[in-house]
Amino acid sequence: MIKPLKFFGKLKAFIKQEIDNQRRYSLFEKQMAEFVSKLQTPATVTKYPCLTDVTAITAIEPHYTYHPAWAARVLAQTKPTKHIDISSITHFSNIVSAFIPTEFYDYRPADIVLSNYTSGRADLTHLHFDSNSIASLSCMHTVEHIGLGRYGDPIDVHGDKKAMDELARVLAVNGNLLFVVPVGTPRIEFNAHRVYAYETIINNFNHLTLKEFTLIPDDFEKTGYITNPALDIINKQVWGCGCFWFTKK
Repeated sequence: MIKPLKFFGKLKAFIKQEIDNQRRYSLFEKQMAEFVSKLQTPATVTKYPCLTDVTAITAIEPHYTYHPAWAARVLAQTKPTKHIDISSITHFSNIVSAFIPTEFYDYRPADIVLSNYTSGRADLTHLHFDSNSIASLSCMHTVEHIGLGRYGDPIDVHGDKKAMDELARVLAVNGNLLFVVPVGTPRIEFNAHRVYAYETIINNFNHLTLKEFTLIPDDFEKTGYITNPALDIINKQVWGCGCFWFTKK
């Protein structure tokens, strides 16, 4: 049962949203009429209202804005001759391929045609690569989904752990792994994702060496991302983004 105060709070928010929508649409109609009246030559003008884009600043999704930027800066330091990405957001490998030959693998391969870029299928719980074979590897904002069925993969309670083991296995000696997952209050939000404690990731990659940790914090607006933050800052996160740079000795 919805509590009365909660119900009226939701109703109030709904009414406000409707009033805002009506105001925006009225402005849209006025601006379109003005635009059409000023056309000097005939043109086809159809309605395609975009009513929520008038904002004081450009809105961003912080995790997916900052973690590819972080990873690209690491690759600018390491300068690999080839990079392999497993299931990260596709625009990362697309852009990196302009400078570094890049292979992208996913449970659902990407149908993208670019120079310096290849795409193929891979199962993160059973990677087809040889052990100790990949010198430059990334898997970002991916492992938290494994085994939850979100992308058509089998239900597997231990899917994320298997994936982490596989990444550690195929990473070459002296190689670099860029690994990103949500960090904060540990939980499983089925079938979307998991959120991890910082220590859980460190323990799962206990055969690798942490070279750098970067945090995209809940209050990212104040700082952007933070490299090597104090542990108490990491532990205060609810929905932070943890960017781990591991190497294999």
